[in-house]
Amino acid sequence: MAETNFVDYVKIYCRSGKGGKGSMHLRHVKYNPNGGPDGGDGGKGGSIILRGNHNYWTLLHLRYQRHIFAEHGGNGGRDKCHGSDGKDVYIDVPCGTVVYNAETGKFVCDISYDGQKVVLLKGGRGGLGNFQFRTSTNQAPRYAQPGEPLQEMTIILELKLLADVGLVGFPNAGKSTLLSSLSSAKPKIANYPFTTMEPSLGIVSYRDSQSFVMADIPGIIEGASEGKGLGLRFLRHIERNSLLLFMVPGDTDDIKKEYEILLNELRQFNPEMLSKHRVLAVTKSDLLDEELIEMLKETLPTDLPVVFISAVVGNGIDELKDLLWKELNSESNKLNDIVAEDTLVHRDKDMSRFEAEMHEEGADVEDAEVYDEDDFDEIDELDDFEYIDE
Repeated sequence: MAETNFVDYVKIYCRSGKGGKGSMHLRHVKYNPNGGPDGGDGGKGGSIILRGNHNYWTLLHLRYQRHIFAEHGGNGGRDKCHGSDGKDVYIDVPCGTVVYNAETGKFVCDISYDGQKVVLLKGGRGGLGNFQFRTSTNQAPRYAQPGEPLQEMTIILELKLLADVGLVGFPNAGKSTLLSSLSSAKPKIANYPFTTMEPSLGIVSYRDSQSFVMADIPGIIEGASEGKGLGLRFLRHIERNSLLLFMVPGDTDDIKKEYEILLNELRQFNPEMLSKHRVLAVTKSDLLDEELIEMLKETLPTDLPVVFISAVVGNGIDELKDLLWKELNSESNKLNDIVAEDTLVHRDKDMSRFEAEMHEEGADVEDAEVYDEDDFDEIDELDDFEYIDE
């Protein structure tokens, strides 16, 4: 997938359909001039429904669809004719999409699996016609119900990639090189910082035709949780990873210090990430001799597994895959995944941070236009809005 095609932030104005009005009609025909009330009910307005779709990996298909409107319900008619129901609009999103209210930053819903449906905005109910209000004492009611009003909301769709292993490290730590050596993914590799500008996913093959998914995100720097570098925009992509693989180059002056800086950035961004299993990989070990490696082992953190690797020459790659597979399938890690699925809590979005993130998106910073109630009749006459079929 081209870098320009990866979209993980979209802001959309959504509007459900209003219910149709009930009809107030009295039947007057030949030979039956006092036929009584026969006004039909109004139709139901269309709803806006979010639906998980595993065929999508990005929000690109929604980037230029800034307004999504559902159909209004039809008005009731004479002879007890029921108004037509408005068509529901389905918004297909990739699994791992989180929805926020763009005005308040409140969490709305989370689309986590294929086929999941969430009613974002419910269409208004149709009003009852005067036929429904007839009684023995009021045989010719001259009133009917109006339809329920529509609902509207400007939402933020935020994609968080689903992967088993997430790579965490400073720029030029060898994350893209490792992903390219373990999988068929072809991330951009060059000898300068921030080579990776978009997240990359790769499927890592293991023994007995087994595999796991690895995610490479752009390098983070100190202060990434405050908006420095690219970290604020992409740190969320490792929130859903089951295992975090920290990568620090072997030629770093203080490996333990760099690891603690990375860990602190995750703590500042989301403290819940510290509950995930972690593995430390010291990269570029082909530049170190055996004596130096033994000396470094004494200075490394002792609260997580450590492995020395070199993706260029292949040193320690098999050991790393065995370690990752062991950690992914450990009982404690599975238990954490079960607990996370049952008690997953999404924080409300910090709107000040969101404005900074959207500013970095360039062309995607325009606010969705919000219409007044008086404009809806005029909008309904336009035919250049696309409706999404189920």
